[in-house]
Amino acid sequence: MNDLLNKEPVKRVIEALSKFNKNLKVQILEKTARTAQEAAIALNCKEGAIVKSLVFRSGEDFLVCLVSGDKKCSLNKVKKLVFKKDVCMANAEDVKAQTGFTIGGVSPVGHLKELEILIDKNLNRFDKVYAAAGHPNSIFKIDFSMLSNLTKGRIEDITE
Repeated sequence: MNDLLNKEPVKRVIEALSKFNKNLKVQILEKTARTAQEAAIALNCKEGAIVKSLVFRSGEDFLVCLVSGDKKCSLNKVKKLVFKKDVCMANAEDVKAQTGFTIGGVSPVGHLKELEILIDKNLNRFDKVYAAAGHPNSIFKIDFSMLSNLTKGRIEDITE
């Protein structure tokens, strides 16, 4: 399992975390954390403390929404915030091309391209949140304000 730390996408996350704060560490899980529910079970925490990294597309532009695991991202709210009418979920190929991660392991950091990031204000309910770290079996734990600073994301009301 620890060979996951040597996978290129996970290494990108480790590098981004260590540049920001040497105390942030990637953790390898025995069980997959492809979904917020699976991650919450594996980590024995509330589903809302899991950060879902969702990639959206508008024409040729992409953005990442970091959403609390127990919430649903509101496409209408996102459209209003980015002033675009044609926002939709990115397909798996676009997610991989923009972030360098496959769905189920998309991290809030370490993307291949610089992407706008919106952060669900509901994540602030938790002292610590858990985000994917480049692979479905890897995560990192971080507090909300650090996540905001690390990603340089805009904190907004983006859920239904």
